[in-house]
Amino acid sequence: MSTNATSTGFSHEKVETNNFLMIVLILLVVAVGGLVEIVPLFFQKTTTQPIQGVVPYTALQLAGRDIYLREGCYNCHSQMIRPFRAETLRYGHYSVAGESVYDHPFQWGSKRTGPDLARVGGKYSDEWHRIHLNNPRDVVPESNMPAYVWLEKTPADDTSIGTHMKALRAVGVPYTDAQIAKAGDEVKGRSEMDALVAYLQSLGLALK
Repeated sequence: MSTNATSTGFSHEKVETNNFLMIVLILLVVAVGGLVEIVPLFFQKTTTQPIQGVVPYTALQLAGRDIYLREGCYNCHSQMIRPFRAETLRYGHYSVAGESVYDHPFQWGSKRTGPDLARVGGKYSDEWHRIHLNNPRDVVPESNMPAYVWLEKTPADDTSIGTHMKALRAVGVPYTDAQIAKAGDEVKGRSEMDALVAYLQSLGLALK
């Protein structure tokens, strides 16, 4: 005896033959999985609270960070030391989330054409950085990094830095009214080279 009954329930066949239903269910699974992984991070102090010694960037350092992003330095330099012996021996203590709570956006990543810069602060002198930015091969002969000679002659932007700090305060960076008010004066008269070097020298100092 044979039956010709057709299933009318919720089956794999229906999902696999209905493109719209498949897309909806995939999006639902991705959304639930994403929420389960991401939401708890907002309640873990290790990812939301700065570690001891981490403070917001000064106006000059923040201007330097803007230049770092504008010039695409992150395309060749990560700021994330992974917890592997080879990395910690070369660069220092592995990176922790509490170091980057004031970074918007953070500069973690694994793309390295040049070395990781997570702990470059204080490793070289200001003069070394200036020479390196003007012509990298003067200090690292095998370097393929481009030169940034115009930074020395270009004034740092002192007109919008206060507005930038206000925007960062809106997302949780604890800048005071006094810091914002004097931000322009701190940057005024300084070159983009000064600002970028100040930013680089601030990296990774809180955790050694």
